[in-house]
Amino acid sequence: MKRNTQQGFTLIELIMVIVILGILAATALPKFIDLSSEAEQAAIDGIAGAAGAAMSINYGGCSLKKHVVGTKCSLVNTCDDVSALLQGDISAYTVATTALATNGVTASCDVTKIVGAITYSASFTGIGAGI
Repeated sequence: MKRNTQQGFTLIELIMVIVILGILAATALPKFIDLSSEAEQAAIDGIAGAAGAAMSINYGGCSLKKHVVGTKCSLVNTCDDVSALLQGDISAYTVATTALATNGVTASCDVTKIVGAITYSASFTGIGAGI
């Protein structure tokens, strides 16, 4: 005698799996909603870190060349001169035009980006060179 057995999931088992997946998705979704603001802040923190490092490296090169503007030294007398030291386009960011009066003078420089109604900002230490 043959037994007619079918293998598979019942409708109730499939519905329960869908319900469990829905509950998991509902609890995990709020964790991913606000990641864009954290990503924007991380990006501007990275720009500020790169800007501070670029100014320090430029000052080192200028010190080696007695602050003569040329191949190893770029003129930096305001904070927003850092855009010439960095590779890539930072036009989406605004760097404050804080003056750096002379070689080796440091100042706190601010970089900001406005996204919608939210302003993201970070600071770095700028250093004058080639003046």
